[in-house]
Amino acid sequence: MRLLNPTPNNKLSLPVPADDALAASCALQQLIRAEIAANAGWISFARYMELALYAPRLGYYSGGAAKLGKDGDFTTAPEMSALFGITLAHVCARLFAQTSANIMEFGAGTGRLAFDILSEYQQAGISIERYFIVELSGELRSRQEDLLKDFPQVSWLQAMPEAFSGVVLGNEVLDAMPVHLVVKGEHAWAECGVSVSGEDTDAHFVLSERACDVGLVAQIPDAENLPVGYLTEVHPVAMGFMRSLAQMLLSGRQANGKGAAAILLDYGFPCSEYYLEQREQGTLMCHYRHHAHPDPFYLPGLQDITAHVDFTAMAQAGLDAGLDLLLYTSQAGFLLEAGLAQFLQRTSTDDPMQYLPKANAVQKLISPAEMGELFKVLVLGCGVELPAELLRHDRSHRL
Repeated sequence: MRLLNPTPNNKLSLPVPADDALAASCALQQLIRAEIAANAGWISFARYMELALYAPRLGYYSGGAAKLGKDGDFTTAPEMSALFGITLAHVCARLFAQTSANIMEFGAGTGRLAFDILSEYQQAGISIERYFIVELSGELRSRQEDLLKDFPQVSWLQAMPEAFSGVVLGNEVLDAMPVHLVVKGEHAWAECGVSVSGEDTDAHFVLSERACDVGLVAQIPDAENLPVGYLTEVHPVAMGFMRSLAQMLLSGRQANGKGAAAILLDYGFPCSEYYLEQREQGTLMCHYRHHAHPDPFYLPGLQDITAHVDFTAMAQAGLDAGLDLLLYTSQAGFLLEAGLAQFLQRTSTDDPMQYLPKANAVQKLISPAEMGELFKVLVLGCGVELPAELLRHDRSHRL
């Protein structure tokens, strides 16, 4: 057995949760321990992550705590600035001539991105037929419904439909999908799952290894040349999502003859950078009240657990399923070519109280030291061509 993080849980210098939140985490831990016991003392890390994030009423995304913004655990681009949504609104609108005038958003969070897009369409006189939100969390859906109550175009779905024509948006969706952990052994790769060590009040989760399905390491280039002890994530769940997404878009095109596109924004790397020898402990990270730390076993249900995205694997899954790769670039390059700076100029520099906060937010979105370089944009589609200016910083050759 191994500890993923050598710092014991009780020594992490993190804010103390409220009693009701702590009780919810304890209930989730009992549920996870029961599932481990029912599966001969071991579950995959992907299953642990799924329960920690999505277990009904107890998981991080299915519980009732605030997740985003200053009162949550992390801040996303739509929460930083309405200009992010305004920029994406115009990218989508330019594609509507080739697709149906519909948007489908996965991982809508508080609904802020949808609000900013629909507000921009309302003000600019741009027509949209429907704005679908695929949302599994009842708590987040409730917040979205409250924020979006004045937009009758919005509909909620609990699952991906069979067919769709329009533009799909996913901002920080892929990073929240469960990942499997694998480690290079002396003679073969092993999968790191989750077991329980200790008893009663001393019981805690640990990683434990078992033989690895060879298919799990298929996405790792030169896996045989990585050093012994190399621990990393692989992403079969996210790759499955990409295949389902492709099937939905292709079915939509077959049904009405119109094209479709998916715009996915997230932090990550192409596989050649993801599986560097120096990245020997992977990219797994947790977020709790704006503190980032590496221990996924700290108060499950009260913290986010994420991994960076292997964009090569995501693009390949989409291509194998029949989509076209339209664009892979940095968030900075995408937003700037899509008009972010021009939309900032709507606010006069003569009004510093209004202009400076917006300019500071734009800086965070595009600065290489902030989100501009770490965050990437992957666009796949069928029957669609992107505006030429969006292709100026295309890095598809790096995938």
